Amino acid sequence: RRSSLGLKAALVVLHIVYAGTLFLFYSDLIEKTKEEPWYTAIYLLLFVAALIQYFVTSCSSPGYVLDAMRDLNEKNSLYRRSSMLSKQPASSKSGSFVITVEGSQYERNITGSNVTSWTKLVLDMYPPGTSIRTLTCIYCNVEQPPRAKHCHDCDKCVLQFDHHCVWLGTCIGRGNHCRFWWYIFEETVLCLWTGILYITCLKANISRVWWKDAIMILLLVTLSIALIFLLLLLIFHSYLILTYQTTYELVRRRRIPYL
Repeated sequence: RRSSLGLKAALVVLHIVYAGTLFLFYSDLIEKTKEEPWYTAIYLLLFVAALIQYFVTSCSSPGYVLDAMRDLNEKNSLYRRSSMLSKQPASSKSGSFVITVEGSQYERNITGSNVTSWTKLVLDMYPPGTSIRTLTCIYCNVEQPPRAKHCHDCDKCVLQFDHHCVWLGTCIGRGNHCRFWWYIFEETVLCLWTGILYITCLKANISRVWWKDAIMILLLVTLSIALIFLLLLLIFHSYLILTYQTTYELVRRRRIPYL
């Protein structure tokens, strides 16, 4: 948790350093802001939106198997409770009476209608003849649905596991893969826009103050490296979403070609 908080703080500081240096050294940007305030307003809006999307993604659940089991148990419990309350008394000439059903028979009726156990639900997802060893997690001791995997960093089984993101401090799975894609998209656009502003600043103020140029060039180089990484990551995860795959499945398939 400490390393995750440190990485989050470092990422926020990096955003502030790159944007702050731009506004400190690029005097023409201040003049442009006075003439066209919408330009800077959109840039700052994207800056804030990228940071908000980062924290929303990092705080969102990737979809844990234990949470899915808990939701199913709560749903079954609510259905049982509503079924018990729905028993209405019937009247006859001799008086009123209530039709009762024995517990075992009542449970069978419920199970056969809307209540489904987690084990039965998972078994129905697998083809017949699947080994029981592939269904149960040896760490959590719970039945895993297809495409789920145990994350050793989170120490939980994740539905449709993609990977564990160190920068976000959480897993990427079925619950937050879409949010993760939007964060990468916003970060890529912000990085590209910032790089264009850095190049424009260097062209306008080159050879005026050498140490400012040196700082700008150093930040631009690191920004270019980050942009290449983000662009490749965006293309890769766009391909995964369009082909309904995950990073873990793709890597595993390449390691074991016959799967």
